[in-house]
Amino acid sequence: MEHLVEHMRASHHSAHEPRCGVCGKHCRSLDALRDHLGFGSVLPKAGCASVFTARGCQLCLAVFPASGALRAHRAACQLSSAPTQSQLTRSMSRMGIQGGGHGGVVALGCKMVGGGSDGTLDVCARVCVIDEHENILFESFVKPLIPVTHYRYEMTGIRPEHLRDSAATVKLARKRVEDILLNGEEPWKIRTARCNARILVGHGLDHDLDGLGMDYPAYLKRDTATYPPLMKTSSRLMSNSLKFLTKSCLGYEIQNGGHQHPYDDCVAAMRLYKRMRALRHGFMGEVMGCAGPPPASVAEAFPAWRQRELERMSPEELLRMSKPDYRCWCLDDV
Repeated sequence: MEHLVEHMRASHHSAHEPRCGVCGKHCRSLDALRDHLGFGSVLPKAGCASVFTARGCQLCLAVFPASGALRAHRAACQLSSAPTQSQLTRSMSRMGIQGGGHGGVVALGCKMVGGGSDGTLDVCARVCVIDEHENILFESFVKPLIPVTHYRYEMTGIRPEHLRDSAATVKLARKRVEDILLNGEEPWKIRTARCNARILVGHGLDHDLDGLGMDYPAYLKRDTATYPPLMKTSSRLMSNSLKFLTKSCLGYEIQNGGHQHPYDDCVAAMRLYKRMRALRHGFMGEVMGCAGPPPASVAEAFPAWRQRELERMSPEELLRMSKPDYRCWCLDDV
């Protein structure tokens, strides 16, 4: 049991981690769970892989008691791509945005063009913000503060005429995005209390916010590029691309060549967030292991002075005490 306690101190296992629906194994990420179930892995767990092949959903990785239940589930789990640019429904009103409690949830996406002598400096040239129902709250071309040396037209579809008089200035775009995020709150107030401010979803949020010259409190950001269950198996410091996450978790493809609209990225990030937020962990409605914020240190979760008591506990009891080293998105609905 001493070794089990030390393992729990190091692993931060909790009910919020992705878990095999066959054997119950805890995995640090969805990628690790896919390897365990045989998705391209050379050493899957054979028993789990065979059961999953027969009764498992390849998108959410859930295992069902019968193939009929799996077929019914797939209809809801498999999503279709976002509307094309000509089909977008614009809604510039900020009224009626619901979901997630408090001020709701919005997603941000930006497209960058190249600046600098070699065109490698990312400069924001288009921005889009959507609500939880995938309605556009704000969308505009943005007039860069520095000369554009590479429009990256093959990918962005942006031409010089798009960034002239009709484009918003960086200052105006920043103000519009800030107004949506703050939702009437004072900027200084949301540093310590959310109040009516909105949760911000995106992929690579710091990069997009830097492009607009903005900052936003970390506790209000939900970044699919840095959320541990969505990161690569090989390293918790490496992000999966939004294209990969959309295909593997939502079942459709984005960024397949041609001109990319930031709306597609917003929708994909929002759908990933909502899917992860909808997960329910624990037993009998109990949210285990995460009743509060993550512990400040390993010693706080499993203090050394309780070593003898901890060694007498069962694995289930230790799991109930353990907390993840990140805040699970399922708690946004708690």
